[in-house]
Amino acid sequence: MSLFEIFRKKEKQSANIAKERLQIIVAHERAARNSPDYLPALQKDILAVVKKYIDIDMDQIHVNLENNNDSSILELNVTLPGS
Repeated sequence: MSLFEIFRKKEKQSANIAKERLQIIVAHERAARNSPDYLPALQKDILAVVKKYIDIDMDQIHVNLENNNDSSILELNVTLPGS
């Protein structure tokens, strides 16, 4: 085994890792591209209404949009402060 063969194996491994990371990024971008244009504004408005009544941290809010065949589901999960 020569010194060059050792370096070639590492290059193949790093190339595979880079390829996997690129696939994840592309999948994320495709998902973002398919979301409606009004979604960020809608999320902002909903959060403003929730914050009007409850003092919450933005990290306690999770918004998810699911697309089915003929409908879309907007899911809003808010962790309310304990009483």
